[in-house]
Amino acid sequence: MTENPMKKIKIEKVTVNIGAGQTGEELNKAVKVLEMVTGAKPTRTKCKIKQPTWGLREGINIGTKVTLRGKKAESFLKGAFLARENTIKKKSFDKMGNFGFGIKEHIDLPNVKYDPKIGIRGMDVLITLERPGYRIKRRKLAKSKILHSHLINQEDAIEFVKGKFGVEVIWANRK
Repeated sequence: MTENPMKKIKIEKVTVNIGAGQTGEELNKAVKVLEMVTGAKPTRTKCKIKQPTWGLREGINIGTKVTLRGKKAESFLKGAFLARENTIKKKSFDKMGNFGFGIKEHIDLPNVKYDPKIGIRGMDVLITLERPGYRIKRRKLAKSKILHSHLINQEDAIEFVKGKFGVEVIWANRK
């Protein structure tokens, strides 16, 4: 029996995010790290709230992110899982099958050298999964909901990650 091609899960995008927390030199260093690690040009993210005690106000740039798709996303993800020693916690997966994890030091990624001018930065990696046919929720004409039977759940996402990347999903809190 052959598997239904419409049920095959794929990576829609991988978003890599660094929150610098402030504008200026720290943000520029975070942008350099993302460029070096992903090979793509990052965009800056703006603050959405006002927090005077931290010196934050609406509209200032305090972070940076990159969205990767296709082969570039897969190759980055393989390296990111190596930095995490090919393990991820079950609680990292949401009910819709998307998942994310953090990398404490960017120098843990393969082929990344330490640069004393930049320092060491941590980052968040967020992965969005989809199946063929998910376009119906984004199109302009005749937008529609995705049927419950076609949605990706947590177990589907875990099986995809185990099969595609050989990642071990740990259930308990373990370092």
